[in-house]
Amino acid sequence: MKNLYKKISIMILSGFLTISCEDYLEVDSPAYKIGRREVFDEDATAESAMKGIYNQLFTAAFSSGYENSVTVLAGLSSDNIQSLRENDLLLREFDQHSISPNNERNLALWSSTYQVIYMTNSLLQGLEDSQNLTPEIGDRLKGEALTVRAFTYFYLVNLYGPVPLILSTDYRDNSTASRNSVELVYDQVLSDLMVARDLLTDEYPNGDRTQINRNVANGLLARVHLFLGDWQEAEIYSTQVIESNSQYELSDDLNAVFLANSKEAIWQLTPEGRGGPIGYTNEGSIFIFLSFAPSFTKVSLTDDLVVTFSEADQRLQNWIGFNEQTEKYFPFKYKDRSSFNEIKEFSMVLRLAEQYLIRAQARNMLNNSLGALNDLNKIRERATVDLLSNEQSYSQEELSDLIFQERRKELFAEWGHRWLDLKREKRAESILGGVGNDWSAEDALYPIPAQERAKNVNLTQNPGY
Repeated sequence: MKNLYKKISIMILSGFLTISCEDYLEVDSPAYKIGRREVFDEDATAESAMKGIYNQLFTAAFSSGYENSVTVLAGLSSDNIQSLRENDLLLREFDQHSISPNNERNLALWSSTYQVIYMTNSLLQGLEDSQNLTPEIGDRLKGEALTVRAFTYFYLVNLYGPVPLILSTDYRDNSTASRNSVELVYDQVLSDLMVARDLLTDEYPNGDRTQINRNVANGLLARVHLFLGDWQEAEIYSTQVIESNSQYELSDDLNAVFLANSKEAIWQLTPEGRGGPIGYTNEGSIFIFLSFAPSFTKVSLTDDLVVTFSEADQRLQNWIGFNEQTEKYFPFKYKDRSSFNEIKEFSMVLRLAEQYLIRAQARNMLNNSLGALNDLNKIRERATVDLLSNEQSYSQEELSDLIFQERRKELFAEWGHRWLDLKREKRAESILGGVGNDWSAEDALYPIPAQERAKNVNLTQNPGY
């Protein structure tokens, strides 16, 4: 039955996704409509359509955790990850902040986000047109799809600035869409998440944390409000996740954090999404050195990151590996690089530790230094590093620096957090400018791919490219 369910979702996914890696807006006449009415005639097939979107998230370049993902490329843009391949110029352009508009990795990043958005829009349209679905299931699927769309636009707007806001499957309009303002995109992200949270429940429908529930929407709302500087809202939504009926907890065992359905996980993606017998995550594949062929590995951690950890820090002991042949450090949050026919780990998308760090920063900015310290100490205590004294007086700026540093050590090699933090905190120039590259303020945004601009004359380019 499980294999049949997977086959159904793959068939529906194939019907929805008829665009190539290059063509995110230039969609041919509606081949995606094949079987749409039949798909949304029954609960089971509609569920399979949403399953197809989750599968796509595991394989899509931006969200896969592999070479062209936000995790790797934005990690290279920060000071956490470095390229090991002198001859991989496309990868090194991210490392050196000299990305060409013709960079094919950047194209894969951009186009894959719009593939996911296209699929969510198609599913949302199908749900709207359907008359036969159980209302509760239809509402839940709508909430899941809206959350995925909001999540995807969050990354688009933070990586590229103004982007086309595509909310339909009209290929004619989409193929000539111009860029919308950052403010308008954020408004849509917030709108999608607010609608979604009211349609979802706290339960995970299939039991696994690979399906979106209300706390995923709340966790993303907390993050978005943090980025917008809406401190009170960021505190409210992060608190709702943290206090969600003891559903989540920080694991004392750091090696258990990234296991499938760990108690710290709010949302994960399963390797089942790629199909076939391979059971390990893409993060495990890209980061862990092969003992018999270490030269195959393309990226490693920077020494600059590693030296920020004290020797007592359990994150250094458990989440950072060292390859003796290359003398390079690597992310070791995921331990599995070789499983077949067995899935031990899921790719982490959202986890509880981030919510504590969001709330710490929000509380600090709301002049609740004691609350901020308590949240920050939750993370430090789990890492077995010295706690910050509640009796010591910290200025708001000092606490901001401590939270900024803790986010780097806790969230490295996950979803480009460090790159986004450097820009959000307006520290990119001061920290990256002295690394020995030609950093300029315009490097904070990636270029709009030249291939997309060639097809759509209304797509303008970011300054400096």
